[in-house]
Amino acid sequence: MTLPPGYTLRPATVHDAALIQSQRTAMFTDMGSDPAKLAQVHDAGVAWHRRMLAGGGYTGLLVEHSGDVVAGAGILWKDFPPNADTDSTVRAYLLNVYVVPDHRGHALARHLVEAALDECRARGVNTVTLTASDAGRPTYERLGFVPQKEMKLLIPEVPL
Repeated sequence: MTLPPGYTLRPATVHDAALIQSQRTAMFTDMGSDPAKLAQVHDAGVAWHRRMLAGGGYTGLLVEHSGDVVAGAGILWKDFPPNADTDSTVRAYLLNVYVVPDHRGHALARHLVEAALDECRARGVNTVTLTASDAGRPTYERLGFVPQKEMKLLIPEVPL
């Protein structure tokens, strides 16, 4: 799949950390998260992306149009023990898939996910997981992702 004319794909660098965090905030805002709470973690998110991009634990992919970044996605590389599905000790978690509203409808998210999957294949990673929004679920399912059972617990902070 090729990008529409005028769009280019490039890897993210540590200099893109704030932009990636801003896209992440927009993504969660679109999904109904409280913008005030997201603003409270912005600086920590920028620092995390900068550190993970620098250390290679996160690979970012960005789509540009007329010099502006209009879409992005990331891969978090996770160390896991082998299991019945794979002997690979590296898994990929796809996150931060976001397209600026004015550029939606051009299959940019699909292109980003396919580019991420190509990167996984190049690294010999054969297990990719993600958490899908309602809007993103059809794209992921068309690419072969299947729902799985997962649980989550938020441990309350203990006052000091």
